[in-house]
Amino acid sequence: MQTFQYDNSHTDYLASRCPKMAMAIDKIGHINRPVNPDIFSELIRAIIGQQISNSVAHTVWQRLMNLTDITPTAIANLSPDDLQGVGISYRKVDYIQGIACDILDNQLDLDSLHTMSDDEIKQVLVAFKGVGEWTAQMLMIFSLNRMDVLSQHDLAIVRGLRMLYRHREITPKFFAKYQRRFAPYNSVASLYLWAIAGGALGLSDPKPTLKKAKS
Repeated sequence: MQTFQYDNSHTDYLASRCPKMAMAIDKIGHINRPVNPDIFSELIRAIIGQQISNSVAHTVWQRLMNLTDITPTAIANLSPDDLQGVGISYRKVDYIQGIACDILDNQLDLDSLHTMSDDEIKQVLVAFKGVGEWTAQMLMIFSLNRMDVLSQHDLAIVRGLRMLYRHREITPKFFAKYQRRFAPYNSVASLYLWAIAGGALGLSDPKPTLKKAKS
């Protein structure tokens, strides 16, 4: 299993920039987060995971892998009913088969992403139906091992920021501040924020809860 590659030089830098992040890194330790160097496979997985829980996304992904190889040819040759049968919505079926066909028609060259800047990667990917900024950012972290990605569109990242820094809300101004603080290793910070959001430090979420109306 391949994992996201970072070392002590990256965490030492983050620790030097922020005492709270230093505490989190010290308590959590090194994070071995799996990555998938197969760009097409990871792109399809990211699209499947859009707007559903991690557990549901994992179940659907396992069913798809049991059904077929995750290659452009295999995905393009399946019927929409086959893909919907493993739990993929009609809309996402359209997205992933469209991307598979674009690759087969040489309209999308995923291997070329390796030589592009982060901004160029996002620009190329979001031009395709079904790929937004979050999906592009997840691909950059979990397939291309890019080091400077922090997603404002990721609910767990935002929750981790609230929990670590005790904000009731992460405004765009707050987010930009932390993004500057963690640069150029925002992806490494993301690993720790995901862990924090998942309960690694036992912190509560300061986000205000909606009070139920009295009947």
